[in-house]
Amino acid sequence: MEVTREDVLRCAELARLQLTEAEIPALQRDMSRILDHAQSLLELDLEGVEPTLHGLDLPLPRREDEARATFTQAEALAQAPEAAQGHFVVPKVL
Repeated sequence: MEVTREDVLRCAELARLQLTEAEIPALQRDMSRILDHAQSLLELDLEGVEPTLHGLDLPLPRREDEARATFTQAEALAQAPEAAQGHFVVPKVL
């Protein structure tokens, strides 16, 4: 799949990367190869192949879903750096 210079610049903008002019052609080539490989995976015949959760045939550990004692709100907030009105206070993320 052909990746344009504009595609690279848009991806860099979304990822907040600052690219030099010398990096753009290399990324353009690499991104094109990645997308070509992903496209080739779509051409695989997967008829009859069972989906898996893991590459190894390991049992999935399970436990009974039982109610049990938990922390009280006061216990949960006791070691918080800052709490207000029964909630953890965290810095704003913008």
